[in-house]
Amino acid sequence: MKTEYDYQKEIEIDPDALDVEWLGQPSLFMKYSEACALARKKMDRAKEHLEVTRAELDKEIRSDPEKFEVAKVTESAISSAITVHSTFRNASALFIEAKYEFDVLSRAVQAFEQRKTALENLVRLNGQGYFASPKEPRDLGMEWQKKAATGVSNQKVKRGMRRRASR
Repeated sequence: MKTEYDYQKEIEIDPDALDVEWLGQPSLFMKYSEACALARKKMDRAKEHLEVTRAELDKEIRSDPEKFEVAKVTESAISSAITVHSTFRNASALFIEAKYEFDVLSRAVQAFEQRKTALENLVRLNGQGYFASPKEPRDLGMEWQKKAATGVSNQKVKRGMRRRASR
């Protein structure tokens, strides 16, 4: 499932517009914090629905075990019958989906906390004149892309070396 939020794009920092980035940071953080809270609420409701479904099926199975093809009414047999029942499986799938969305959004909130720290450090570097020299302007965006591309190719080389070593 893909979340409706485009946090991967919004997490990026434009090093040439630190003032604009700082102005938008609180709004972005709040946007994702609220989305995370809503996802938590959805997950809690899905968990409650799953528990209620389990309890209702447990009650139904105990009242009419033959209907659910339970030969002997034991805790293990009832638990197994509940687990394979389509109503329970649907409720379980909804809970898993809601938990996934919550997990993704909670990590997005953490990423925006790291974004704040990155902005603080970039401003600190700027105040120390880090970006003032050399006189030729730097394109940090391009430098970052080159570094990221190098990292990907280094990972491919390391994987190849590991494969050869394991042979």
